[in-house]
Amino acid sequence: MGLKQLVHQVIGFALPPRCASCGTIVEADHRLCGPCWNQLEFLAGPGCELCNTPVPVKEMVCGACLATPPQHDGIRAAVIYGDVSRAMVLKLKHGNRPGVARSIGQHMARLTEGLDGALIAPVPLHRWRLWFRGYNQALLIAQNLSRIPGAKTEPQLLLRTKATPMLRGLGKTERIKAMRGAFQINPAFRENVKGVTICLVDDVYTSGATMNACAALLKRAGAEKVIGLCWARVIDREHH
Repeated sequence: MGLKQLVHQVIGFALPPRCASCGTIVEADHRLCGPCWNQLEFLAGPGCELCNTPVPVKEMVCGACLATPPQHDGIRAAVIYGDVSRAMVLKLKHGNRPGVARSIGQHMARLTEGLDGALIAPVPLHRWRLWFRGYNQALLIAQNLSRIPGAKTEPQLLLRTKATPMLRGLGKTERIKAMRGAFQINPAFRENVKGVTICLVDDVYTSGATMNACAALLKRAGAEKVIGLCWARVIDREHH
């Protein structure tokens, strides 16, 4: 047995792989335990072409998007925001567990179909939040997506110029107001935006305020399409 193999065995014994949601020991890295896997709700059925909320018929636009069309050209989310997906997000954002981004990226790989040649950009953090957390969870997810042919990830495409409050608990109008003026396009990459499809990566899609603010900037700068790629989509179960 080689030294490298021995070291891996020792590490595996001392630090066994654990479920990315609940922390239970599992058989391999970046896996979920059986109970957590069974609770994870994948968005696999018909979804609104723009916001990905479940709809009865494929290629349908939901009433909310018809009433107030979003700035982006569609959201693709892997799962419904629930107990398991929320636990994974919390571990990634607040539990100092950047490795969870790989587990999330593996499940998001199917969302990248038809996005060959796109420019991938994470939704940015303000510098103070980045300093406090140590990393941008959206960038880690973007880096862990399966490679899209011809695609390029540009971590600094968008800059967050205003520290915004936590959006959790705010109404839709308050979220939009909080996001106003929060982003700008990095001047060094403005010409790279024109005529291309841009994939904006984030962890959770709730009201769309953040994604809309970023998409509006990119569209005004000449982007052909702006597609949102998210791990989890918050669903209003009372209306869907």
